[in-house]
Amino acid sequence: MDHLRWHRRPELHRPVIVAAFEGWNDAGDAATAAIEHLRDRWGAEPLAEIDAEAFYDFTQARPTVHLDDDGERAIDWPSNSLWSATVPGLGDVILLDGTEPALAWRTFCRQVLHVAERYDARMLVTVGALISDVAHSRPVELYGLGHDVDLGPLGVEGSTYEGPTGIVGVLHAACQERELPSASLWAAVPSYVHGSPSPKAALALLRTVGNLLGVGIPLTDLEIASAAYERQVDQLVADDEDTAELVRRLEERHDELADPAALVAEVEQFLRDRTDD
Repeated sequence: MDHLRWHRRPELHRPVIVAAFEGWNDAGDAATAAIEHLRDRWGAEPLAEIDAEAFYDFTQARPTVHLDDDGERAIDWPSNSLWSATVPGLGDVILLDGTEPALAWRTFCRQVLHVAERYDARMLVTVGALISDVAHSRPVELYGLGHDVDLGPLGVEGSTYEGPTGIVGVLHAACQERELPSASLWAAVPSYVHGSPSPKAALALLRTVGNLLGVGIPLTDLEIASAAYERQVDQLVADDEDTAELVRRLEERHDELADPAALVAEVEQFLRDRTDD
């Protein structure tokens, strides 16, 4: 593939690919934080990069400049990095830490699927996070969609959504065309703190990924961060009467309904609203 830049070409046996994309797929930075956690805990090593030139409008997603260790100026481009690791109890895995492209989505997906086909990947899993009317004090609500992957035991709902989509939807459609099993997992992040990092949503995503793949993931650091996150948001909410009332209503709704189908409807409305932005 013309846009793939390989760092190394190790021998991998039927890996699972787990991917996340920075951007509107990543409320509270939860999805990219989940991939970063896996990369660190599994000791993943750089595998390849997808070159940014063909896939971004640099007047919208501007590269940044910084001074390197030698004091020289260097450019940081939008990144789509692939990492690989061998995980006890799971086998080989490829992690994609990406940024949603603005251009040439089908060509972009071909880069990802070229990697999948080269290594005869057995499954692709994406993690994402969306803004929703949920309470930070309640369990994270999860939404999922699988193609030739049974998500029933995970307690997540499917969707009959029709409408605008993002790179995640296009990538899963490409997986279907290539008959590569895939699963899309989403965590709901409270609308009143969506701009703050949400370790609680990242934790929920990783617990579900671990259950899906049948592998234990070390999560102690995220569990501690999640508890601290709840305490901090509790304090912020307590200092604002309007937000406190909103949270109280969201808690009541959650406790009374506890209906997974409601999240599906919110996901669909979220996608439609993004189109209007």
